Amino acid sequence: MTLDVVSPLSPALTLRHAAFAERRRQLEQQLDDPSRRWWHEALEQLARQPSADTLVLLSSQCKRRLGQPAPLTGPDTERIQLARALLLAQLLEHQAGSDQLALLRQLFLWGDDQEKSVLLKVLDDLDSQGRSLDLALQAGRTNNREVFAAIALDNPFPARHYPDRAFHQLVLKTLGMGLDTGRIVGLAQRRSVDLNQLALEHMEEQLAAFRSVSDALPQAIAFELLSQAQCQRLRGLCQQRRLPAHWLEHLPPGA
Repeated sequence: MTLDVVSPLSPALTLRHAAFAERRRQLEQQLDDPSRRWWHEALEQLARQPSADTLVLLSSQCKRRLGQPAPLTGPDTERIQLARALLLAQLLEHQAGSDQLALLRQLFLWGDDQEKSVLLKVLDDLDSQGRSLDLALQAGRTNNREVFAAIALDNPFPARHYPDRAFHQLVLKTLGMGLDTGRIVGLAQRRSVDLNQLALEHMEEQLAAFRSVSDALPQAIAFELLSQAQCQRLRGLCQQRRLPAHWLEHLPPGA
């Protein structure tokens, strides 16, 4: 006799409903009458047919229905991003009794770069408990600058849910891609001796390859936690003009 094995559902995601209510208010303020009619029809269609297929269809229509003729401007892009984020949230709410995490993974897999980016930017509000950590880590392995920036910059999810090693790798990849580490949420609270070592190793690699060191690199370093030898090394590099003089301002007095 054989028994059917039913895989257990992942725990339900916890959405931040107030955050999406505010996004909806922002979007409604930006819509003219034709766009507003289409938007309300889209929400009704998704409510009637709450599936990944419906969402993908509506998401693809957002650019044409909510944007102006190309090229898209800043306000157009904002409207499209808000609409796609709200569609994601509504579908997840309708799927509360199913495996929402599997659905989220499916939507990420199916999405184009812009749709992936929207999902990642609002991931912390879609999943306030961090159950989608594996999805976020997978997204962070991309070499696509836009998609990586969506999880790395101005996003509270890594600060709240990444273990130290993953967070450190995020910082290093941000530096490697030439992005602004100052936009990594929670970086100041995550600075440590270990991150110092990784950041200085990155600096040495750049110098050895005769590349300029990122101006954002000091933001990743807890200068007060540097060893005496590390401080002396940085001071020497500044004196040799291999590092900008402003690095000296970060060093503790007497170091």
